[in-house]
Amino acid sequence: MTLTRQGAPFPHWQFTAASGDQLRVVPERGGLLVGWRCGGEERLYFDAERFADPSKSVRGGIPVLFPVCGNLPDGALVLPQGRFPMAQHGFARDLPWQFAALDSGDGIRLTLSDSPATYSAYPFQFQLSLDYQLEPDALAIRAVVEHRAGAAEAGPMPFALGLHPYLQVASLAQARVDGLPERCWDHLTAAEAATADQLARVEKGVDLRVEGLDGSGLAPRVCTGTGAAVELQMQPPFAHAVLWSDPPRPMLCLEPWSAPRGELGLQLQPGERCELRCRYRITAA
Repeated sequence: MTLTRQGAPFPHWQFTAASGDQLRVVPERGGLLVGWRCGGEERLYFDAERFADPSKSVRGGIPVLFPVCGNLPDGALVLPQGRFPMAQHGFARDLPWQFAALDSGDGIRLTLSDSPATYSAYPFQFQLSLDYQLEPDALAIRAVVEHRAGAAEAGPMPFALGLHPYLQVASLAQARVDGLPERCWDHLTAAEAATADQLARVEKGVDLRVEGLDGSGLAPRVCTGTGAAVELQMQPPFAHAVLWSDPPRPMLCLEPWSAPRGELGLQLQPGERCELRCRYRITAA
């Protein structure tokens, strides 16, 4: 394996496994994974031109959603400690992360810890680490969230975690999604809906969430229109999957979330930690 610093088309780190598969990452921009090359093909969509303007939200790669997925009511996290302003999808995607190759030689680790930049929104001592491991025809992701306070007086630390991968497709017209349950939640109308009706709207823009995938045997996948599909496999406490399109961009986001939009759902007592795992596997369509 090799780990090299690249300057073009923008500064980033490139990790190359013995198989030739690659990861590209920009730790200082939200720990953002900007590329995953698997089987000789790039699997992630990335808008490099938009990325060059830090004032704009990223469109591409795998942004990290923490400590909330979506937005909280009135844009604030309400705790016994007080009321704290919280941006949509949290702050993790906007802060610099620490970065290193895994000792196993098959991937990279990104780490975000509490700092003065986080206390105004999230009054906890925490650490979030993300391991991206290259496997044959797959990308395995392991997240560990830790509540690092040593005293019980600190109280429980609530959180949610999500990943927002932009999967590259030939076109929205050629892409197909399967492996979803019959009913879903439409984020655009905040109402339950038939999944098939929502999938018929992918070319116009869709934002839906399905739940109960843990233990159901269902594994949602995006058929990219190139003869390949990307399948999402999740383990609890990941239990929700969000599908989002942004026409006319040739991409679909298939996202593992630990909680519905605007809910935190999980909590850790001081000294506790939580592990979350998912895997993206390349299959024939």
